[in-house]
Amino acid sequence: MLYYRRYLETVLAGAVSRNKVRLLFGARQTGKTELLRHLLPEEDTRFYNLQDVEERRRFEADPGAFGRSVRALPRSFRNVIVDEIQKVPALLDEVQALYDAQPRRWQIYLTGSSARKLRVRSSNLLPGRSHVYHLYPVSLWETGRTNAGGRISPVIRARKSRRTDLPEPGAPSFPEQDLSRILRLGCLPGVRGERAAAAHMTLQSYVSNYLEEEIRRESLIRDMGPFLVFLRLAAIESGRPVNVSKLSQESGVPASTLKNFYQVLADTFSGYWIAAYGRPSRKRLLTTPRFLFFDVGVRNAAAGLSLESRLSEAEAGPLLEQFVGQELVARAGYLGRTHRVSFWRTSYGAEVDYVWEGPREDIPIEVKWTARPRPTDARHLETFLDEFPDRSRRGILVCRCDRPEQLTDRVQAIPWQEL
Repeated sequence: MLYYRRYLETVLAGAVSRNKVRLLFGARQTGKTELLRHLLPEEDTRFYNLQDVEERRRFEADPGAFGRSVRALPRSFRNVIVDEIQKVPALLDEVQALYDAQPRRWQIYLTGSSARKLRVRSSNLLPGRSHVYHLYPVSLWETGRTNAGGRISPVIRARKSRRTDLPEPGAPSFPEQDLSRILRLGCLPGVRGERAAAAHMTLQSYVSNYLEEEIRRESLIRDMGPFLVFLRLAAIESGRPVNVSKLSQESGVPASTLKNFYQVLADTFSGYWIAAYGRPSRKRLLTTPRFLFFDVGVRNAAAGLSLESRLSEAEAGPLLEQFVGQELVARAGYLGRTHRVSFWRTSYGAEVDYVWEGPREDIPIEVKWTARPRPTDARHLETFLDEFPDRSRRGILVCRCDRPEQLTDRVQAIPWQEL
């Protein structure tokens, strides 16, 4: 199988995490296992697959067997991978014992697609001993257009040293895809490589087999009926401010239960909370957070939308906004805690879709479906820039224009591919 390089390779394999346990979190099918198998030589790596029923049951019955197995490895085995660690949280204690006894003996990598079980069933998340990373669906940073020519996104111009300088030049970047396909079928690595009809079925299976069945198997939700009703409504409302009272009325599910369901999605990395921009303002602001599904293709399948037909403009605009949000969240996750994504909205209707919050400046970002942006499209960005002159000096309008255009002195429109 052809391997496409991932942005996280550079950071994950870097010296900063040497002699630390590396925790790699991310939703199912984002490529965590494949990344580690590619990154680590097979001849000196022991792989423990907790999705294998026999191996999982062995360690559930006797967690100490894991430690004994690792200690018995030949000296030539340097790397240890435990896949889906949340399935046997007790192994975290064994990992800590191994690390504390010989912190330089093994390089230990743990993957997980749910943080909920780890927090609920184990208070030991290896404090001081681990570095935590997150893997997301395929980012524009990982496609041929962005890597070829070394162009740097206007959003991260100040962080030139962190662009996509990936190892192993022979590993290709993900092929480019047209916007219509991305907005219908999303950016999961496996889905990107399939024909549209097969991708459609894969996404339907993802929703039924993972978002429904896997959550049931992990005992995160006991009564699946209300959760399935919630899942469809949450997907339809993805990207909008969360109105729990309204959702409760529409679904008949208590508000307290809906809040727990949203947290399950967040804990399984199936979606993210987008908070309101938090800096003091002279204007009255709306602060209800938004919830964004981690992938537009999964969102469409969960919402019950047709993935085969062409998108109407009414559908495409909101989906482009969600795709840009998904892209920004991934980049903020890769760059670390000094970056985050928020939104800004006043009570009288001025709204900025996203605010890229960095260590040196905050950049307001609007998303519009138009291919012919005009200066009037920048009015809310200009309002934001006027309100926060100490933190914000420029704004970006992401749209379908062919090339960058300077809409005002402070606001530039850019093609979505060059975000």
